[in-house]
Amino acid sequence: MKSTMMNVPLNLNDIVVRAGTQFSDVEVVSRLPDRSLARSNYGEVYRRSEALAQALLNAGLQVGERVATLCWNHCEHLEAYFGIPRAGGILHTLNLRLPPDDIAWIVNHAQDRFLIIDDVLLPLFNAFADSVNFERIFVVRLTDDEVPEGMEEYESFLTAVKETREFPLLDENSPCGLCYTSGTTGRPKGVVYSHRSSCLHAMVSALPDCIGLSCNDVALPVVPMFHANAWGMPYSAALVGAKLVLPGPHLDGESILDLFSSEHVTVTAGVPTIWMRIAELLQERAGDWDLPSMRMLVGGSAVPEAMIRVFQEFGHSIIQGWGMTETSPLAAVSQLRPWHRAKSEDEQYKQLAKAGALAPFVHARIVGDDGLAQPWDGEATGEIQLQGPWITGDYLSAEDASDKFSEDGYLCTGDVASIEKDGFIRISDRTKDLIKSGGEWISSVHLENEIMGHDAVLEAAVIAKAHDRWGERPLAIVVTRSGDPIEAAQLNEHLLQQMEKWMLPEAYIFIDEIRKTSTGKFDKKALRADYQHVDWEECVA
Repeated sequence: MKSTMMNVPLNLNDIVVRAGTQFSDVEVVSRLPDRSLARSNYGEVYRRSEALAQALLNAGLQVGERVATLCWNHCEHLEAYFGIPRAGGILHTLNLRLPPDDIAWIVNHAQDRFLIIDDVLLPLFNAFADSVNFERIFVVRLTDDEVPEGMEEYESFLTAVKETREFPLLDENSPCGLCYTSGTTGRPKGVVYSHRSSCLHAMVSALPDCIGLSCNDVALPVVPMFHANAWGMPYSAALVGAKLVLPGPHLDGESILDLFSSEHVTVTAGVPTIWMRIAELLQERAGDWDLPSMRMLVGGSAVPEAMIRVFQEFGHSIIQGWGMTETSPLAAVSQLRPWHRAKSEDEQYKQLAKAGALAPFVHARIVGDDGLAQPWDGEATGEIQLQGPWITGDYLSAEDASDKFSEDGYLCTGDVASIEKDGFIRISDRTKDLIKSGGEWISSVHLENEIMGHDAVLEAAVIAKAHDRWGERPLAIVVTRSGDPIEAAQLNEHLLQQMEKWMLPEAYIFIDEIRKTSTGKFDKKALRADYQHVDWEECVA
């Protein structure tokens, strides 16, 4: 017997067609550089993404060729999300927070043919322009500045279409998007998403036990649209017809809170460093904003339990998500299940601070140092390895990726974790960030979260530093709320309520700001380089 179901390929175009027809009047709002708001809707996004696709076909774009974007979060970038794949091209979002030389290397490695760029980012482009060779450059005018000679205005490119061409027929496994990893352990690696993987990721992300998006929501991705497709939120929001608010280049806490209030945002997403500042502002000036109850997806690094508690006091729910560029990126989401709600409030907060439960269709295993799979008992630890329909099985033209995949095709994440019997993951650390002190492992993530639970601490990063007696000991780099150092004894007393004495930092260094990567994570690689030669005696013990 054969199935009687139609074999209809999954395609991103189906998402924008649905949004543009069934939710044509639902708003897509963009904040411009001058802080004014540009209001469009899904009907316009659908029409203009089709025009962009036609313009690219007329420009000679071939199936599988790359079109790069160097843009903030705004409506034109959303058009590129749909228009480039519609033409058979691959959307390649460039990370504008990388050094210019790194951007140039990525452009050349990807062999990008065209570029769509914001006019406000032209100074960044000029810093690496001599190292790349785009055939044509289309400038999105967000200001009144003129388009430089040799470049074309994006709007004119769309409206100049005279000839209509047939769109290519694409298999659901055809590539549609390209994003490079942050490259913290070497050159960045390209991850190529397919129409199928992106559609499935959008559907699962919208499920109630994941982000829980619907047409009744107003979604604002604070996470930039050059980070793993803004964690899939633009596609998920369009799929369900949720109003979409795009913050442009204004990602400071006050600007984001203003948008939350004026646009009545109900769902948002960003990295912990963004939410730390917003939590500060709410504690200082909560009366300045009239906010609806929000669901706040947090990813990129672990969320301190203290932060979850702060937002809960203001009526907002922190939803921790875990994943990476290689997982599109959603792999797990921390939403309480019925048996968790039967526990004490403190136990519920501890559960919410974990990485979360595996998303549907994501398969995971824990592999110990002996290479054997460990039980899902919440105790056994090892590297977490993944398989799934939106998890990469390879990298683009990578020569040094053999250690990233197991012999049977699992992605080796580099995260050390345990898994509970119900699929809840607790991330201990990155393998390269674990601290081995006297033969025992210490989790830098655990230490960081507990330090940031102290009322006087704003941020804390913990690194391993060589020690004559113990091999390695934890060094904590701390930013206080007041800007002034505090007694190490105060922090140690706080930590001893949750941890053994031997796990505590050997010493503390107090600074004004912790260095971060282009994705907003603590830059452990840079911190290790900064402090590896500092004598222990120079630190606060």
